[in-house]
Amino acid sequence: DFQYVGGGPGVKDIAYFIGSCLYEEACERHEGELLNTYFRFLETALVHQGKMDKNEFRDLESNWRSLFPIAWTDFHRFLKGWHPGHWKINTYSERLARQVIDRIS
Repeated sequence: DFQYVGGGPGVKDIAYFIGSCLYEEACERHEGELLNTYFRFLETALVHQGKMDKNEFRDLESNWRSLFPIAWTDFHRFLKGWHPGHWKINTYSERLARQVIDRIS
């Protein structure tokens, strides 16, 4: 249930989706599996449709995977501003946000 549609990296959609659907423990436990599934299907679609070749897709995947913690932190930032006591604000999100902040500081 997103109220915004616009341009940007698709990894933001997957971060918001996972963060909206799963509890903290499931997010942490299944993050890798969910990202792998997302990228597998995305590659199949993009390569099949001739939008990019496998090498171009590998570059896109590498870039988007590096952006995943930033996209997750954006979701966390939104939640903290919108509803500071929301159940989706958890230690997993706090830890990812701290890693992102430390990385850009």
